[in-house]
Amino acid sequence: MPYSLLDLSPVPEGSEAADAISNSIDLARHAEGWGYRRYWLAEHHNMPGIASAATAVLISLIAQATERMRVGAGGIMLPNHAPLTVAENFGTLATVFPDRIDLGLGRAPGGDGAVIRALRRDPMADSFPQDVVELLDYFGPARPDAPVRALPGEGTHVPIWILGSSLFGAQLAAHLGLPYAFASHFAPGDMEQALAIYRDRFQQTQWGEKPRLMIAINVFAADDAEEAHYLRSSMQLAFARLRTGKPGKLPRPTRDLDAEISPQMRRMVDQALRITAVGNPAQVKEQLATLIDAHRPDEVILTGQIHDQQARLRSFEIAAEVMRGL
Repeated sequence: MPYSLLDLSPVPEGSEAADAISNSIDLARHAEGWGYRRYWLAEHHNMPGIASAATAVLISLIAQATERMRVGAGGIMLPNHAPLTVAENFGTLATVFPDRIDLGLGRAPGGDGAVIRALRRDPMADSFPQDVVELLDYFGPARPDAPVRALPGEGTHVPIWILGSSLFGAQLAAHLGLPYAFASHFAPGDMEQALAIYRDRFQQTQWGEKPRLMIAINVFAADDAEEAHYLRSSMQLAFARLRTGKPGKLPRPTRDLDAEISPQMRRMVDQALRITAVGNPAQVKEQLATLIDAHRPDEVILTGQIHDQQARLRSFEIAAEVMRGL
């Protein structure tokens, strides 16, 4: 089964954005050698712990540092941008890096109300389906007589994925015949229903002949199981702080998570992050196999925010070894 990697370019406590970007480039180079099919980055704004706000710029850096692996967005928050601007950005990337660029599209703002205002976005507007179709047209065959063309972009046929954590994205992807990636790594609540809707309602269109489904899985792997759970605590802490309105850099891991967050918050965090494989290689293999068997995706995209770069590299290396053996 193809396996890919989702990177938020986390900024660990004690580091700066420049370190995070350097770490992402380093991870991408390794990931290509470990057989990851895609390396996706996500648009978030006003987040001290995430360095991928200018997603297309970072995609360019990653693509330049690698040779074969597909690189793309998982995703671009389309309501924040004019479709023409997105088409020109990703059309330029696809022109420079042909047959290597993916474009995953999300409907969320990637930030709070202040971010929505700073982006000059109308919070009441919702033209996502129409904007997706407009983008598909911009990437399609040349139309010399069209009043507006994406140049570069026209004729590049950049693959578009619909991203989502609700039933809306599943329905839209099925209706348009597009591949669908479910954000199960942080919002698994509607996963079973969304996957069923996508499969049941998929329509063959000019943009897709058969369903293609990807699920996201958190992975925290280490040679020692206790160490893997220790590494995972950074993401659990970060998620708890985000949910209590205190976002920051990726926390250092802790061996006493319950001393840091309340039992109620711990239950909420663990429920939201339950699509996770954590432990030593044998445990991670068993957990990944169980998740894949239960949900039958066509592809998985692995993620996991780990404070220490060397531990992060080892975790994704183990995950790749496991995926190759499944």
